[in-house]
Amino acid sequence: MTNWIGDVFRSDVGWDHLEELVDIGNRMAGSDGEREAAELTRDALESAGARNARLDSFDVQGWTRGGSSIAAGDTTQECIALPRSPSERVAAPLVDLGYGLPAEFEERDLEGAIVMVRSDIPAHHGRYIHRREKYYRAVENGAVGFVYRNHVEGCLPPTGSVGTDEQPIGEIPAVGVSSEVGARLARRFDGDEIELAVDAAIHAARSQNVHAELGPDTDERVLVTSHVDAHDIAEGASDNGAGTAMLVEIATALADREAALETRVEFVAYGAEEVGLVGSSHHAESTDRETIAAIVNNDGVVSDRTLSLTTHGFDELEAAANDVAERYDHPIETIPKLGPHSDHWPFVRRGVPGYHVKSTSDDVGRGWGHTFADTLEKLEPRTLREQAILLTDLVVTLTREDATVEHRDPEGIAADLEEQGLAEGMRVTGDWPDDA
Repeated sequence: MTNWIGDVFRSDVGWDHLEELVDIGNRMAGSDGEREAAELTRDALESAGARNARLDSFDVQGWTRGGSSIAAGDTTQECIALPRSPSERVAAPLVDLGYGLPAEFEERDLEGAIVMVRSDIPAHHGRYIHRREKYYRAVENGAVGFVYRNHVEGCLPPTGSVGTDEQPIGEIPAVGVSSEVGARLARRFDGDEIELAVDAAIHAARSQNVHAELGPDTDERVLVTSHVDAHDIAEGASDNGAGTAMLVEIATALADREAALETRVEFVAYGAEEVGLVGSSHHAESTDRETIAAIVNNDGVVSDRTLSLTTHGFDELEAAANDVAERYDHPIETIPKLGPHSDHWPFVRRGVPGYHVKSTSDDVGRGWGHTFADTLEKLEPRTLREQAILLTDLVVTLTREDATVEHRDPEGIAADLEEQGLAEGMRVTGDWPDDA
């Protein structure tokens, strides 16, 4: 029966939920807006037909934005604080470190400096370098402040958290500046003393994960996940309202195909992803991971028409995605390497099979993501519906009793991190798997 395909292609359920999410405004981890988003998602999953829709709350380090500034010469340059930056004011020489590659940190004397790095990497470099890795390399080399310069033009200062699990508030003040402000700072003030100031409220807070279920009451389950939080400066349409809209759309489609499910499907919309994968880490540490057959984590979908699935070395996951692509004669990109920066990772690093589901992109970095420009009109309902059809069928495929995906040994995951050049950066940020 294929009637469900037409139903999904005519459905407004996911898009309507996306509009509700972006209209909340601030969905920062631990905020009232994040709580509202979680409650709306719980209610949407229940309305879709999922059972036992509920919230699971947990503690999170609260951080609320105040003002921030850069004083350089007789000018004041626009900037925004990076979440979980300490509230602090420092004056020191500015060192423009370009891309902030590991070798560049080693070549310069950064003791007592304010370091500025770009948000991208050059084409010749072998791997993406995350913001937090650049931040902690600055910390390790004695810097007293950190300036993160967007590579995307358009007067868009980027946001993105600092901090670690052990020390949620970062060690030095950190701000984001637009590509244009960064170019101005590099041209006029490299080597000169500037003053960087961050004002933020640091407090206790609570976040929550959303859970709901469909299918038979089996011990084994397939997780379909997203995150509901977003950075406070934007609507968070792409990152990750679209992923949570996809979660609701898939749940609606599967409710109509529940008889086809041979394994239980658990939907989870995580909180506090943007501040260190806190919600998914809480879940990974408190659930029976051996009962998880696979994870389909939606974070970065809908921004382009073609799906891209990172499969983390699980050959069976790659084969399942390729089968769906062939069945629908529709392209799906698969990437067999590790991708540690979303809510699948607290599970995958422990050997649980998982996809990171996003859209293809030829660009380095997040594009409009983590800026004021992450807004609804850049996405299309058509893309949401098309991708929902493919992902719904992928989930059904993964629930079949003969669709076994073997868990991996955490030591094997660690070996892949080493082989793929990711290990050093994860040690710098404090993200190295404890159990590997």
